[in-house]
Amino acid sequence: MHDHGPVLGALGLFTVLVGASLPLIDFFIVNVALPTIDRDLAAGPALLELVVAGYGLSYAVLLVLGGRLGDMFGRRRLFLAGMAGFAITSLACGLAPNAWTLVGARVAQGAAAALMLPQVLATIQSATSGQRRAKAISLYGATAGLSMVAGQILGGVLVAADLAGSGWRAIFLVNVPVALTGLVLAVRSVPETRSQRPAPIDTPGTVLLAVALVTLLAPLTEGRAAGWPAWTWVSLAAFPVAAVAFHRVEKRADRQGRTPLVPPSLLALVSLRRGLALVLPFSIGFGGFMFVIAIALQQGLHMGAIGAGMALVPMAVAFFGASLAGPRLVRRYGSLVVTTGAVSQGVGVALLALATWGGWPSVGWLDLLPGMALAGLGQGLQLPVLFRIVLSDVPSERAGVGSGVMVTTQQSALALGVATLGTLFLTLAASTGMRDALVITLLAQLGVVVLTVLLSLRLPRSVS
Repeated sequence: MHDHGPVLGALGLFTVLVGASLPLIDFFIVNVALPTIDRDLAAGPALLELVVAGYGLSYAVLLVLGGRLGDMFGRRRLFLAGMAGFAITSLACGLAPNAWTLVGARVAQGAAAALMLPQVLATIQSATSGQRRAKAISLYGATAGLSMVAGQILGGVLVAADLAGSGWRAIFLVNVPVALTGLVLAVRSVPETRSQRPAPIDTPGTVLLAVALVTLLAPLTEGRAAGWPAWTWVSLAAFPVAAVAFHRVEKRADRQGRTPLVPPSLLALVSLRRGLALVLPFSIGFGGFMFVIAIALQQGLHMGAIGAGMALVPMAVAFFGASLAGPRLVRRYGSLVVTTGAVSQGVGVALLALATWGGWPSVGWLDLLPGMALAGLGQGLQLPVLFRIVLSDVPSERAGVGSGVMVTTQQSALALGVATLGTLFLTLAASTGMRDALVITLLAQLGVVVLTVLLSLRLPRSVS
């Protein structure tokens, strides 16, 4: 290795991975706590969905901007700023006196997460190389997937433990010591990297991307609870207009030699384009599933916060095992690992639908175990490999932009999954009952998994 640039050591990698896990844990940790928050703050369904969606939205909208700022001002500096902001906003969430304050603090928390998260992949891309980079990105993928499942398990444990009478507040307050420890470690172990030729902020692109994401996600998340008022339809009608305008502005900036927020020239990379085409349906399914299962287990099967968390343990264990085995399997079988993973996930989701259909309302975690384990195994084979495929051909000076685009796709899709599959489930639950709603939602997710199987066949066979 003749690279004299900054090098990310083991402690540094651990530290940035802790930074990567916090925002994802916090997207999902809330799911299990929603019934308790509702009781405590008399929030009502529309505000509850804002607690989930407000965070996801501000996070998704600001991610690419966060990556661009890191390229400009130094990724370590922005990572530290984001981590500090995350500690402060988590404290604000944990101390929120009412539902609206909680929503505001969640929006601010999403913004802090958006400053911190893109720096993780960009630092890995620019301060590692070769086999170490492949391993670090696989670990990042494993951390991402595990955080999503672990967030929900941890949420259940913390809500049930009711530490010092804190109830749901503990799920936010627990971030504060973790983020402060992360800050101390980052100062000591994370090297400073920045882009040699940082691109200036693309203001029209940033505004149009924000408008496009908000006009799509806000009505989908709030519509059902608010009774589909006129603004939801106006907003949905504005989405394609904003999306087309965004695409045109970005293409023009690319042609004129400026660096747009999401450079269409990056999408010319086959690995990135085809990888993202899979990250999208995968994350829609994942986000929707985690949201729906939390409600179905607690309100439908009355498992309680701990039971709902524990039912997900087989999924977390299988995910972790599969994502650790992934790098070795990829060297032998290339992108076929993703196809195999998608098939396994599909079988798992089908088993969950069967267990629900046949055993309701006395379905226990043992009945769900085979389906959960197979779904987790399949997801663990897909996600880390997909991250590697997406980033495999992105040059290191564009690391911030590339990882920003990928994480934005992932995050928007998670929020979209909660909005679409969540709305489908809650609408059906009101009319057909919880069992049928869960079965139909799982079958809808199965359809999305079939799509990922088909798309995975188009991935480049060998993975660098």
